[in-house]
This record gives sequence, C-alpha cells and structure tokens, in this order.
Amino acid sequence: MSSVNKIKESWNEWSDTWYPKYRTEEAIARIIAAPASAFHPGTFAMIREAFPDLLGTRVLVPSSGDNHAVFAFHLMGAKVTSCDISEKQLEYASNIADKHGWDIEFVCEDTMTLAQLPSEEYDFVYTSNGVHVWIHDLAAMYTQVNRVLKKNGIYMMYDIHPFMRPFGIKAKEALIVQKPYDLTGPFGEVPTFKWRMQDIVNAIISSLLSVERLEEMYAEDGWFWVDDSTNEEELLTAEEVESYTDWHQNPSAAIPQWLSIKAIK
Repeated sequence: MSSVNKIKESWNEWSDTWYPKYRTEEAIARIIAAPASAFHPGTFAMIREAFPDLLGTRVLVPSSGDNHAVFAFHLMGAKVTSCDISEKQLEYASNIADKHGWDIEFVCEDTMTLAQLPSEEYDFVYTSNGVHVWIHDLAAMYTQVNRVLKKNGIYMMYDIHPFMRPFGIKAKEALIVQKPYDLTGPFGEVPTFKWRMQDIVNAIISSLLSVERLEEMYAEDGWFWVDDSTNEEELLTAEEVESYTDWHQNPSAAIPQWLSIKAIK
C-alpha cells in the first residue's frame, strides 16, 4: 500500500474514533458565535490585514481536517472549497454544513495534486495546523497551491513551529532532544514528516510564490501542553494550566510554538 493510501485509510478510521470531539455541537457553536476563534490571533491578524472583508472571496482550504477554518471562512462571507484526502472527514464536515444550511464545496483530493481543482481559481489558499506533517513532497504541494491561485492571490499557512520538533513538549519537563533537527522522516508505520523551517520556506519559494511575511508565535494559553487524548485536563486547575505559559516553570514555553507564513503569487 502506498504511503498516501495508508494516510487516507488511517484518517478515515480516526475520523470515526478519536476525532468526533472536534465536531461536537459545542465546538461548532463556538465557531458560529466567534468565527475568529478558529484561528490563532496572530494568524487571524494576518488574514484580516490581507482581506479586510472576505465577502465573496474564493477560498481554498486543502487538507481541511476538522474543517473549523472552512466553517469560519464561510461564516465570514467567503465562497469556500474544502479539500481533504479523507472521504470520512469530508462526509462529517458536509453533514454539519447541510445541518446549518452552509453552501460549502467539498472535494476529496490529495493536497499534492489537487487534480480536480481548476487553475487560477482562488483568491486565497489557507493551510492550517497539522498539514505539513502528512506531506511527503512539499514542492509538489506548493506547485499546486501556485497553480490554483489567481494572479496576486495569497497563500497563508499556520502550523507547529519546526523548532518544536526536536523536543518533547510535555509541560514542566526538561527539554530532551528526541531527534536531530535535520532528521525529517518519514516516521512511523503511517508515515509522517517533521520538516525544518528551510524545507517549508524553500518549497514555497521554489513554487515561485513570493514570501512576504513570517510570524513566529506562542501558544494562546497553557492548554497547548495538555494531552487531550487522556483525562489530564480534568485533573488540572486553571492556575496549573496558566503556569504552563511561564518558561521559568515550563522550559518548552521558551520556544515559539506556532508559525505563520504569507506568500503572494
């Protein structure tokens, strides 16, 4: 089985198992009440600077995952296409859209090919947290991003900062090197990749997109370090969670946790 098929198969399974928490009525209600909450404040400031008004803007979200950004863009007036390799993820997102009467296009497609999407169609392409780790060919991905963007169209990404990758990120533990920065993968039976800053930026540049801005950002709060796959959050006080943002108490907080890049065609 190819690595792409392994990833697709795994995400279809995870969509039914540990992922439903991102689709609860409470999670969707928060986005409806405040669409900006689907983005890191630093990234949202970059989006608003580029698009003060998203009404009618053609937006593509490849590797759309939980589709929170997709729903938020729609609620802010954009015409949105959600694209993901997992049919199950898209099916669940489409059901939510239908329930609320949201007119969103859903396309099952590999971000490294985007074969079903027309060229020079979109004003804005946005990739959110967790995309790059599944991409084995960054150059192919960014070539396709360039292709589907209109002239002067904008690409923006938000993802884990590569500087986090060499270390464990458990709260209040000493920083322990788990891998060299230059070791990028693939890792695991379902292959993932831990790209460096240069891998991402050079792939964007090689696609002939022009990098205009880069922001290195910190976690919004201490929940970044809480393992939501366990019941850990139920055992913590608000003060304990807040203390995770203090690098004196939590060494990992000294490293930027998030990265956003803006590029223009």
